[in-house]
Amino acid sequence: MAYRSILFSCCLTALLTLAATAAEEVAAPTLAVGDVGPNSALLWAQGDGPGQLVVEVQPAGAGPVQRFQRSLDATTDFTAKIPVDGLSPGRPQRWRALLLDDAGTPGATVAGGFHTAPPSGAAVPVRLGWGGDLGGQNVCRDEALGFEVFRAINDLAPDLFVGLGDMIYADGGCEARGSYGNAQVPADFGPATDLAGYRAHWRYARADAGLRRLLANSVYLPTWDDHEVVNDFGPLHDTRDAAPYTAYQHLLPIGLAAMLEQNPIAEHPERPGRLYRAVRWGKHLELLLLDTRQYRDANGAADSATRPKTMLGREQLTWLKDKLKRSDATWLVIASSVPLSIPTGWPAEGGRDGWADLDQPTGFEQELREIFRYAAEVGRQDLVFISADVHFAAAFSYRPDAERPGFVVHELVTGPLSAGLGVIDAYDRDLGSERLFLHGPAAQDAVHLYADARRYFGFGELDIAASGTLSATLRDVEGAVLYQLKLTPETAMRLAQRR
Repeated sequence: MAYRSILFSCCLTALLTLAATAAEEVAAPTLAVGDVGPNSALLWAQGDGPGQLVVEVQPAGAGPVQRFQRSLDATTDFTAKIPVDGLSPGRPQRWRALLLDDAGTPGATVAGGFHTAPPSGAAVPVRLGWGGDLGGQNVCRDEALGFEVFRAINDLAPDLFVGLGDMIYADGGCEARGSYGNAQVPADFGPATDLAGYRAHWRYARADAGLRRLLANSVYLPTWDDHEVVNDFGPLHDTRDAAPYTAYQHLLPIGLAAMLEQNPIAEHPERPGRLYRAVRWGKHLELLLLDTRQYRDANGAADSATRPKTMLGREQLTWLKDKLKRSDATWLVIASSVPLSIPTGWPAEGGRDGWADLDQPTGFEQELREIFRYAAEVGRQDLVFISADVHFAAAFSYRPDAERPGFVVHELVTGPLSAGLGVIDAYDRDLGSERLFLHGPAAQDAVHLYADARRYFGFGELDIAASGTLSATLRDVEGAVLYQLKLTPETAMRLAQRR
């Protein structure tokens, strides 16, 4: 006990010396940073067993060191969330962490860095990456390459990365041979039916070296889509009858508990379980992360002008409208896990799962129309939506109001980070939709080998220059440019003035 007391009272520098000479019996922690502000950040860490987590945070170069120590135990799957305050705006920060087991033995050290958010008036550049759909349809960690897309993402070194839903497939599994014939790292789980099962899916994904590197060196901003719980779920359809599920058991609360526990998401003091939130980054960017899942009406319900459905729920829609009206950021970027005009939902007779209705009145189009109408009314020309979910890449523009031809919204849809491929040629044209780009296989069953499938894996990147010019890029698994859209604040202003 005396040895442990000495360890706990000393600084991390001394612990690192001990760790360098000790046998590495204690695994290195996984650490991520999320929900940053100008003066704050939320650190998240996970170990492999009980012990003590020791963390240091310091401005890059020089500055005061903040040290934290937390106990890790099985009740939270050996995770800890550490709010850090007193940071300076817009500065790079360095952190390092290690774990001590119950005997006081230090493990390997993990180090990384992140930036605090710049002040809202600072005209600074920012790079945001995004992607979704990781490990679905038995397209999991390749035995040799892992989730290889993260190499290209890490090479770009984004300030922020949005995990835009389906970052696990809790209703699937990972076998030794993947769907495209390659050797994979197998998992010992199937569809998750309890908290332990959901935790296993999250741990499998984060065992990937490329994802761990991204989490350690950027601000990670996750939201969820359906497969963090079960396919096409909402609060009114989150149960399953067939094995291994238990009839009438609601899965949303279990999946939500795991989502919050396993990610660097700050708990909302007044709304437990709230996932929608905003991140402001200098003068030019405000990112709005939507929760398209836990407040929605039933997918199979009809949507009409007289009885509109909601995907966001009353409170979230009110919050979104308030942001549309009050934000003074040059660009509002809205992260929606489901696309705007590409029809989703399987099987289709169960109702549309996304905003689009296309061939049946069961989407959530009326609420999207209301969002567009309100944005035009308050002069928010500068809307860019980012989305995922459909497992192919695409880009769209929308001119939803014939009386306001200058009001234009853009959407960029990324292909899967690593998942089974999809392709949907049809799209809903009710909102003045124009497809600008499409990158996917000729047919859903046209690809059989991993070497061919990987060509359709990818991610998105938004670069906003200090001048306010926005470049939105869709990239492939190796980082090559598939499509790029450039917008300027002057273009947005001229379009708004033409209403």
